[in-house]
Amino acid sequence: QVQLVESGGGLVQAGGSLRLSCEASGRTFSNYAMGWFRQAPGKERELVAAILGSGGGAMYADSVKGRFTISRDNAKNAVYLQMNNLKPEDTAVYYCASDRTLTRVVGQRSDYWGQGTQVTVSS
Repeated sequence: QVQLVESGGGLVQAGGSLRLSCEASGRTFSNYAMGWFRQAPGKERELVAAILGSGGGAMYADSVKGRFTISRDNAKNAVYLQMNNLKPEDTAVYYCASDRTLTRVVGQRSDYWGQGTQVTVSS
């Protein structure tokens, strides 16, 4: 059984930084693409960033380019999202997702999702 567990969310002032972590268990982590998504109240879930199993091919939503960085450590079965210069509009529940292909992750067709971690950015 694959499990994804996010951590690192919290309350931060605008302009601040947070680092989210997602730890995976249950299969060969490096074989899977990973993604970070977020869902704000009353809005649809949206892709934030995604990365190939190899650690290459990182892609970002336009709204976070230049501020957020996705990375992974396959030795630790973990993927990270470094969030800098946070804005109130970044407030959302952040989820990590995993699947065999980046296409499925980006298309929100992942078989595996974490439970989410709340990020709140105050103005």
